[in-house]
Amino acid sequence: MRVYLDNNATTMVDPAVKEAMDPFFCQMYGNPNSLHQFGSESHPALRIAMDQLYSGINANDNDDVIVTSCATESNNWVLKGVYFDLIKNGKKDHIITSSVEHPSVTATCKFLETQGVKVTYLPVNNEGVVEVEDLKNAINDKTALVSIMWANNETGMIFPVKEIAKICKENGILFHSDGVQAIGKIKVDVQEVEVDFLSFSAHKFHGPKGVGGLYIKNSKKLTPLLHGGEHMGGRRSGTLNVAGIVAMGKAMELADKYMDYEYTEVRRLRDKLENAILEIPDVFVVGKKEHRVPNTILVSIKGVEGEGMLWDLNRYGIAASTGSACASEDLESNPVMQAIGAEADLAHTALRLSLSRFTTEEEIDYAIKQIKQAVARLRAISSTYSYAPKNHKSGL
Repeated sequence: MRVYLDNNATTMVDPAVKEAMDPFFCQMYGNPNSLHQFGSESHPALRIAMDQLYSGINANDNDDVIVTSCATESNNWVLKGVYFDLIKNGKKDHIITSSVEHPSVTATCKFLETQGVKVTYLPVNNEGVVEVEDLKNAINDKTALVSIMWANNETGMIFPVKEIAKICKENGILFHSDGVQAIGKIKVDVQEVEVDFLSFSAHKFHGPKGVGGLYIKNSKKLTPLLHGGEHMGGRRSGTLNVAGIVAMGKAMELADKYMDYEYTEVRRLRDKLENAILEIPDVFVVGKKEHRVPNTILVSIKGVEGEGMLWDLNRYGIAASTGSACASEDLESNPVMQAIGAEADLAHTALRLSLSRFTTEEEIDYAIKQIKQAVARLRAISSTYSYAPKNHKSGL
């Protein structure tokens, strides 16, 4: 049996999404910027897709939703665009982010530091979430941007983005949120949470890889990352990925349609899996269930290396992760586990399990069986692990 529990890395394309995008490969394949019929015949589908994107996050007509190649591009664009607009000219010199952001934010901030930008990396509490008071204390009159994710890619913890947005607005500071792990799992409403910029990526909510987006509130000025044409109103150059845009719009529409299912059935299956794992002695799950998106578990199993667990499960057809897929080649201890202050013997033991609306009860039952057997196998061959059974708990 094959069980896919790595949906925070990528999701399967919904068959309805594939059906929507298929005609734009071999039938309506013209460049939409061409004046002839081959180009213009895709325009109705593009308009529908853009309406679906606007509706999915509750953007209004004064806002821009710009299609990009992925959230990594969107994140880079915001951070570097703000650098060119507000920092390079000397008006501001400071960016605030968190210590547990996706690498596309963290690495960009590290690059900007080489350009003279001062970056504050806010710590997180033992559930892996930024404390609002720490943000307030970090703000100064040179702060240009706060960039803090909506939900964490490894823990699934939801950040206090509504409060963060309010603080930024009160201080005249731009607020960017990486919404990649939130859209499709919880309701994301840019009118309720007044972000200035929101990044997202289609392949995280059952769309295809290679297409993402950036929401820009009130069409704010943001120096383009890519130059060379008048595509996307001159904001993002490059021939439009028609199939990708149509697919992302459809995926967004379906994500909204199935939101109640995420809150109920996906959450129920996640909790069933989590409760079974917590029956194993010396197992810890990061963060309270009610503070996480409905599909995610980050578990540490004392005495079992995360990579060892990953490969053992893979032998039995179960796909999981030791953390961010973008850092899966890195065998150092999990940075989120380090950030929350986990004990040294737990920092290498993180295993991320993430479900989707296509996950079945049968798959969860099989995963529970194999995870328990894998822990027993790996602990039996470990010469360094010894334990006395403790009370099981969720949270570190």
